[in-house]
Amino acid sequence: MSRIVVIGATGHVGGYLVPRLVRAGHVVIAVSRGQRSPYRADDAWQQVTRVELDREAGDADGTFAAAIAELNADIVVDMMCFTEDSARQLAGALRGRVEFLLSAGTIWVHGPAKAVPTSETDDRHPIGDYGIGKAAVEAFLIAESQSGGLPATVLHPGHITGPGWPMVNAVGNFDLRVWEALAAGKPLTLPNLGLETVHHVHADDVAQAFEKAIEHQATAAGKSYHVVSERAMTLRGIAETAASWFGQDAQLVYVPFEEFLAGIEPEHAEASREHISRSPSMSIAAAASDLGYAPRYTSAAAIADGLQWLIAGGQIDTSGRSFLP
Repeated sequence: MSRIVVIGATGHVGGYLVPRLVRAGHVVIAVSRGQRSPYRADDAWQQVTRVELDREAGDADGTFAAAIAELNADIVVDMMCFTEDSARQLAGALRGRVEFLLSAGTIWVHGPAKAVPTSETDDRHPIGDYGIGKAAVEAFLIAESQSGGLPATVLHPGHITGPGWPMVNAVGNFDLRVWEALAAGKPLTLPNLGLETVHHVHADDVAQAFEKAIEHQATAAGKSYHVVSERAMTLRGIAETAASWFGQDAQLVYVPFEEFLAGIEPEHAEASREHISRSPSMSIAAAASDLGYAPRYTSAAAIADGLQWLIAGGQIDTSGRSFLP
């Protein structure tokens, strides 16, 4: 049994991870900016100590890392680190006091795919502030661990999916009208031939990977791992699969990429560009071999679980059609 601090505990993954850790017998301290309810209700939260800390303010004045160190954890799980400076502050405070640090990264540390499935050791060419920042965090933590400092592991989730929020859809953005068009059998415009890929992962499978890394920390320390479903899906594949859940055949129209982007709202166009330009398809061979990671959900099953929640909450109009994934 370990004393585990989870930073960002009430987020998408924390809602699954914290109950997992409690049921595994660990003492869990859940750190979050406020006292909002977790995404998922679970009786396990009654056994969790809640701590409120504002990371952004604490990083700015140098108090956050020290506050985490004072919680006297054996293991720290950091779901909310976005800059190298933040990682350096935390590692400096935890070095010699904590036995293991796990940090959540992103598959966007790779940038656009060159070969698929992409492995953790392939050349990195991240694009955009988010991917570049996460790559810098990873590089620092892995070097820190491999040089004999604080043992650390970085797990890189794909497009996290499940109940509680919209997921990446068949055109690479979060517009709920895309699902409604598929449910109603209406035409849906895809970029190019719809063969670009996105790589989903259910939030509970991400939580599983963190739990597995804790169980195998001697092997995992100093390494990073992809955490995604077994296989990515093409945009066309998502559209056709989702339409079939509503008893429809997808009515797909294909146009050049820039024409597609010009035809949708700017915020959706930006999200589509970010996802489609990378077209990730990641290997999980290393996580499977080292950690025993075995995703429970396929990409389609993860999407279906999220859609079920959206439909139940009235966020998607299914035109009266039954949803049968």
